[in-house]
Amino acid sequence: MSSLKPNQSLATPSLQQAQTSALLSLLNLNAPPPAQSNSLSAPTVSSRTATPAPQPAAPPVWKVLVLDELSKDVLATVLRVQDLRDVGVTLHVQLHSNRPPLTDVPAVYLVSPTLANIKRIAEDLANSLYESFYLNFTSPLPRSMLEELAALVAKDGTGELVTQVLDQYLDFLVPSPSLFSLLQPPKQPVAQGNAPPKSPTGVSLTFPQPPYSSYSILNSPKTAEAEIEDEIERIASGLFSAVATTGQVPYIRCPRGNAAEMVAKKLEQKIRDQLLGSARSGTGVFAQPDGGIGALTRPVLVILDRNIDLVPMMSHSWTYQALVHDVLDMRLNRVTVSTTENGRTTKKAYDLDSKDFFWAKNSAIPFPQVAEDIDTELNRYKQDAADITRTTGVSDMNDISQIDLSSNAQHLKTAITALPELTARKATLDTHMNMATALLAAIKARGLDELFQLEEGIGKQPPGAILETLRHPPNGSTPLPSDKLRLVIIYYLSLPQSSPLTKEQITEFETELKKAGVGDGIKAFEYVRKVREIMQMSTMGGSMVGSEKAGSSLVGGWEGGFGALSKGFTDRLKDGGFDNLLSGVKNFLPQSKNLPVTRLVEALMDPSAAATQALQDTDDYLYLDPRQPRQSGPAAGKAKRMVHAEGIVFVVGGGSYVEYTNLVEWASRAGGSGTSPAKKVTYGSTEILDPEEFLGVLEALGGAD
Repeated sequence: MSSLKPNQSLATPSLQQAQTSALLSLLNLNAPPPAQSNSLSAPTVSSRTATPAPQPAAPPVWKVLVLDELSKDVLATVLRVQDLRDVGVTLHVQLHSNRPPLTDVPAVYLVSPTLANIKRIAEDLANSLYESFYLNFTSPLPRSMLEELAALVAKDGTGELVTQVLDQYLDFLVPSPSLFSLLQPPKQPVAQGNAPPKSPTGVSLTFPQPPYSSYSILNSPKTAEAEIEDEIERIASGLFSAVATTGQVPYIRCPRGNAAEMVAKKLEQKIRDQLLGSARSGTGVFAQPDGGIGALTRPVLVILDRNIDLVPMMSHSWTYQALVHDVLDMRLNRVTVSTTENGRTTKKAYDLDSKDFFWAKNSAIPFPQVAEDIDTELNRYKQDAADITRTTGVSDMNDISQIDLSSNAQHLKTAITALPELTARKATLDTHMNMATALLAAIKARGLDELFQLEEGIGKQPPGAILETLRHPPNGSTPLPSDKLRLVIIYYLSLPQSSPLTKEQITEFETELKKAGVGDGIKAFEYVRKVREIMQMSTMGGSMVGSEKAGSSLVGGWEGGFGALSKGFTDRLKDGGFDNLLSGVKNFLPQSKNLPVTRLVEALMDPSAAATQALQDTDDYLYLDPRQPRQSGPAAGKAKRMVHAEGIVFVVGGGSYVEYTNLVEWASRAGGSGTSPAKKVTYGSTEILDPEEFLGVLEALGGAD
């Protein structure tokens, strides 16, 4: 079985571009993809071939694509149906479904390396369903399964149908250009039906649990040692796939003595094994060093444990992408919005990806600016549509077909050329208008603006102010029980160790949370208290998030807080939709501040600009270089402070859009000068969880003792 070798390029593509290029190459029968007439989410440069992509004139080979549930998620995150058609995929089907034979077309398989999948592939071969079989696995196929497949093929005498068997290293999801998460294990059970999920003790949970949680496995006292080892292996394998897709061997840094160190050492060994195999065979997934330049461009991979900072997992945010993930139903870049009219609830789904110009531009922008940009883009659309109708002499874009062809041929050509782009632009703006309307309704109903404002300066608040918010939410809002629990947990974690809450104050908070309807969700608060006591998570400056005194305050001149913004927003909707959505309403923005993970990454990538405390914390981080011989003795695993232009940050135990956005903002501000290069950061985690899902994980752990 062979492996594919990535392309070396002077301009390093984003992880999303690299994965998309690998998928396009795979769909083109593992050849460089043809030039596309439309713009895909990545340039047509193969990430797994050593030669530049040619520009063939011949049409693509028509083929069938066979997927399983996990590989379907990989493709759905970065490619559309039209993208599949452009590379010759006429039909995509599920592996474990009844499929009619198509004996005159080749089939491309992209599936997980499981025994059930191997047996089904052998069954398809025995039935000669397709002309030829191109077998691709999302992660390396274990030797035992490869031998099983070979035995089944030999038994049936169908070996001549198998054209290729390849490991693709694609078992991760990339919903944004620089954001990724690992695939869940195959056949992981998902809670279904109306019954609430249950904790390890069998008690029904207040908050929903995600289908899979690495944090739960690695932190539960009931997890067996073998399960922990299996999970570390799974994480290291998935992270290896992401690193292999970039084609660059990173320097590895991580804190000592936790799951991050276990993952780092396992990953280093996998990279060393791959480099050794590449040296013997002359092929491999990593680019070969080029005599000095490659060493300068190698990224640093920072692996961290989730317990280093729990706050971002529960924070209320004010940026568009994080709000959508928190408030709306978002999965694999598909957002489902529920609307209720006349007692009937309807759901609409919207796809968001890099082809969505508005999402690409505004996903990391504070919500008020997003609303303003909707207004700006709508006015631009209306102006462009008016220009077309004026030059063609029609009164409406829908009347283009009524133009007099004899006298308006040139105008008709102009209109027909512009119409598809205008139609697509209007559909995109309609999508974001509907999403912004749903967000606004939730912001006003739950008081999310007030909660965000309170959390921005949470370390300075006395316990009485938090209790007052729990008892009497401002502006008549009705926060969800989860909103109140998140606020209390964040407040608890934000207090310095020198002035913690007293037992009486904790009891008072628990009483108010129970009145709010938190129920057994209070176990999440209990678990966090145990974790902080055991691990002393407030080592960074005396607080999880409050160590940056200047950064914990808001921009001066809030004048009425977010309540004024919310009221103005609502009034604009009533007065005329989004045309002048935020006209006359001040654009409130929080002050930029680095979260703990960002401060640690800054210390590792740009030491000259980092805080002293962060430098002291990271100086003892383990240092691993898979390209160098292993060290021994006192100097093993130690490194001098270095400047890195590119970094990959991976959090073991779950990630959040709040943390991701904060890292990207820092990277956009950092570097770019003569002494410090511009920064490029990719953020990943075992899974991306919304705040309620993470509360469910904490609640289950709290009931597992």
